[in-house]
Amino acid sequence: MSNNQPGADVRHLYIHIPFCHRRCAYCDFNTYANMEDRMEAYVTALCAELRSHAPLSRAVAPPLPMTADLTRAMLRPTIFLGGGTPSMLPDALMARILSAADAIVPLDSAEVTVECNPGTVLARDYLRALRDLGVNRISLGVQSLHDPTLRVLGRIHTAAEAYASFNDARAAGFESINLDFIFGLPGQTVEQWEETLREIVTWGADHFALYALILEERTPLYAQVISGRVTVPDDDVTAVMYECALEHFAAAGYVQYEISNWARTDDPSSPVPTHACHHNLAYWLNADYLAAGAGAHGHRYPQRYVNVMGIDDYIARVSAGESPVAEITALTPRDLAAETMFMGLRLNVGVSATHFRDRCGVEMDAVFGAELAELAELGLIERDERGVRLTSRGRMIGNRVFERFV
Repeated sequence: MSNNQPGADVRHLYIHIPFCHRRCAYCDFNTYANMEDRMEAYVTALCAELRSHAPLSRAVAPPLPMTADLTRAMLRPTIFLGGGTPSMLPDALMARILSAADAIVPLDSAEVTVECNPGTVLARDYLRALRDLGVNRISLGVQSLHDPTLRVLGRIHTAAEAYASFNDARAAGFESINLDFIFGLPGQTVEQWEETLREIVTWGADHFALYALILEERTPLYAQVISGRVTVPDDDVTAVMYECALEHFAAAGYVQYEISNWARTDDPSSPVPTHACHHNLAYWLNADYLAAGAGAHGHRYPQRYVNVMGIDDYIARVSAGESPVAEITALTPRDLAAETMFMGLRLNVGVSATHFRDRCGVEMDAVFGAELAELAELGLIERDERGVRLTSRGRMIGNRVFERFV
């Protein structure tokens, strides 16, 4: 089905920094607190893994102009440092990582994002150092503007500190700043959420990522909810909260381009707003990407891989000259087609026939003709000569639509 080869261009790189001051009550990511003494050894191992990836890199062509037939070739190259809390790293260690990453994805042509916790970004000098190192996008994990809720979540910042960190990032020269928020939080009401929405649209951020709370079984918050010590809004209330976000961001001039993401745009005619996150677009367009670090997940069709989770295990393997990869999953052409459809349908522009053909080497109707016809009849998707996308109704029950392709 696919004409993609394992040696195809790799334009995207994810780097995992697993350190945290404290694990949040809702977090199920691969993160570790009180292990700052491992930072230097971890960065040394991380740079060694990045050097092993360097031969896989290719000359990166300039992205094509954005059109409604959105494809992988329209994306900027990207580097994304996530965690964990990458902003815990001293700037000298960050410099080593970015220097190694530059051999894979050239910094001067890339969108380079660093996730930051407002509780760790305390100095404009640090932010300026990141900017000078080639970082051009900051993502601040604010999550809530309600201080009691932040304490329940185990966050180490206040709402005032989050706003100060945002202003410091802007003063340091960052022209692309994302803010993460969660809704459906413990004790949260629709009125509280609307108050938050009214406040955050006044900040002037370039991008927002809003996610409904997911209770992961291995987290303290899950145990608190199951035991009845904490209550969270039900699905109907969180749906109302989502609709409130749609209304507030639209009124403030932000463009929704993916189910959970909004951005400012300088070109209202473009199908993707100016400040969209190209790294996340790469995921939704099912592009190949390399990954490095403990627990990092990478994708190079026809394989998906994940590194060992533990910091010490990761350091030991790489230091011994061994691969840190713990598991490789083989992907079939059908897997590629399914992922291209349900990931791409998260985008407001949907999946173009051009993109599906480019990624999978076949027309989408040849694989999913029956499923697409049924979903269109149910009013969950709409089709035109360009491709397929979710309707407003389909967007509200997106997971049910995505299941049809698995």
